[in-house]
Amino acid sequence: MSLRLHEIAEANHRIQNPIDHAKLMLVGEICRLQPGMRQLDLACGKGEMLSQWARAYGITGTGIDISDVFLAAAVARAAELGVADRLTLIQGDAAQYEPQPNAYDVVSCIGASWIGRGMQGTIDLMRRALKPGGLLLLGEPYWTEEPPDEAYDALGVRRDEYCTLAGFLTRCKAAQVELVEMVLANADTWDRYEALHWMTINDFVRAHPDDPITPELRAWGDRNQKTYLEYTRDYFGWGVFVFRTLQQW
Repeated sequence: MSLRLHEIAEANHRIQNPIDHAKLMLVGEICRLQPGMRQLDLACGKGEMLSQWARAYGITGTGIDISDVFLAAAVARAAELGVADRLTLIQGDAAQYEPQPNAYDVVSCIGASWIGRGMQGTIDLMRRALKPGGLLLLGEPYWTEEPPDEAYDALGVRRDEYCTLAGFLTRCKAAQVELVEMVLANADTWDRYEALHWMTINDFVRAHPDDPITPELRAWGDRNQKTYLEYTRDYFGWGVFVFRTLQQW
């Protein structure tokens, strides 16, 4: 999916992952956020997490995203919630960003582990910025059960790209992190995330029948809808996983 397609399809999303506001705030509670703490959010999208947590918990934060469209929305949202002075929002490639070392209490990458080509690489990117004793947050899909063979092609993923929750523990050990908490999406929050794409895409193609991107957008939307109803909803889970780096005893 190209960046432009992503920007159109999520034009009406505030939270760009399959969790809702209550779950987003629950993650903040789990992290024991307090005024003065600092967060780095890689691939921050529209910055909803940073803005909500800055307002509710008094943190300061830095967000990086490659999309100037999403960054503009993040800037506007921070102003709307009265936290623009607490956030630094940067347009750029999160994979190439050089953070201040050991400077952040929380480092997050929610639903964008492609920046590190998977869980291991993304955790490696995040841990550079983390204070000793801080928390890493990774938003990541997992298999609720082993899908049929045809699902991999339909979803466009490799067989080993994701794993079950039990397999996730093995990957944590390989990445030298400890899983200490998690907040999982449910069927309703998945539905709200995915179905909002459908309405947004339908609105766009009706309003812009002659736009050069419309045929590609319509085709992507049709595939995404079919795949979600056939496979994603039954076999894919998604969650925000909370890690500490592995302590050497």
